[in-house]
Amino acid sequence: MRLEELDRWMRDLLSPEACAAADRALNGLQVGRSGEELSRVAFAVDACLETIERAARWKASLLFVHHGLFWGVPLAVTGIHYRRLRALLEADCALYAMHLPLDVHPEVGNNAALAHRLGLGELEPFGEYRGLRIGWKGLLPEARTLEELTRLAFGGSEGLQVLPFGPEEIRKVGVVSGGAAAEALQAIDERLDLFITGDADHTVYHHCLEGRINVVFGGHYRTEVGGVRLLSERVARETDLETQFVDVPTGL
Repeated sequence: MRLEELDRWMRDLLSPEACAAADRALNGLQVGRSGEELSRVAFAVDACLETIERAARWKASLLFVHHGLFWGVPLAVTGIHYRRLRALLEADCALYAMHLPLDVHPEVGNNAALAHRLGLGELEPFGEYRGLRIGWKGLLPEARTLEELTRLAFGGSEGLQVLPFGPEEIRKVGVVSGGAAAEALQAIDERLDLFITGDADHTVYHHCLEGRINVVFGGHYRTEVGGVRLLSERVARETDLETQFVDVPTGL
């Protein structure tokens, strides 16, 4: 597959133009390569030096990430930024990023991955950010406890920050991956029993306590790894490219 073909495939699937007004990230090809032909594509959450070097050792033609290197502001090619770019160029590895388009997608999105892991039905868009609803809310087929749901979503409660302020029997759940603690207020307004996001924020603690909602802060990385994995699997199924997921968890 050629680079321009993969770009078209990604854009057809993820529709980055629908998120353009809300997303400050540069979605799409961020760093090119000398040739157009691709054979191996590595997938990772972050474009850090470790993921770049591991993709290079695997001889990836392209590294796909959720968090790229360019976020809509001028950035000097010095220091850490220089070393990351140099590693990509020396490996002749292209860099491709999709931020909000990968959060919102109903099939391979980070939030869809969380919702499906929980077994949510009757899904509706939820969690407004700059005019775009980036998460999902839905109903469990039967009431579950907070402990059961943290096990379903994250394999257990280790490393999570949990505010157990809502009902013991949970049916209505909202999920917004990454840094969406403020969306807990929207979850309260919509009378959800549980809200799951990535980053914790002190400022929402008392709102959640007084609003009587359960909240799970699963960590930015852990809530945004699911969509990257799903996309990697889909590319492997639907194209002639070999794919590999590069797991570099941060614990945050």
